[in-house]
Amino acid sequence: MTADRRSSRHRRRGQYPDPVMAEHLDSVRELGEFIREQRFGARLSLRRLSDMAGISNPYLSQIERGLRRPSAEILQQIAKALRISAESLYVRAGILDERAPARDLRDAILADTTLNEEHRQALLAIYLSFRRGCDPDAHIDPDAPIEVEPAGGAASTAARTSR
Repeated sequence: MTADRRSSRHRRRGQYPDPVMAEHLDSVRELGEFIREQRFGARLSLRRLSDMAGISNPYLSQIERGLRRPSAEILQQIAKALRISAESLYVRAGILDERAPARDLRDAILADTTLNEEHRQALLAIYLSFRRGCDPDAHIDPDAPIEVEPAGGAASTAARTSR
């Protein structure tokens, strides 16, 4: 049996003798599973997503099955079509390191991959309407960062003592 045949047999079974290669294959498979979950969540067919992303149907299928590792450009096209953060795909693909959790509420909402675009916009609109309701005379820039107070921080302490 040749070395090429042996390595393909191990790859098919998911048992690669080299632990570094096995980890790489697992991360590619997990990326593909994540993209598939996002596609299902957006209620898109494989064909529709491939059309929206501008990539071939077979190539997207191979990505979802963990057989291909897409480039950053392809990930960006897929993210745009799914209306999710390209950064989240880059992190899952190992292109970027994961950042610390956002302290800005807008960034946290926009980066949340479990939400679709409609939900993100609704959450931002609701939050801004609450802020306007608390101080109708205040000018609130919808594009300005919205700082998140940690639980038990000064704002929650002040709110409890003023009651």
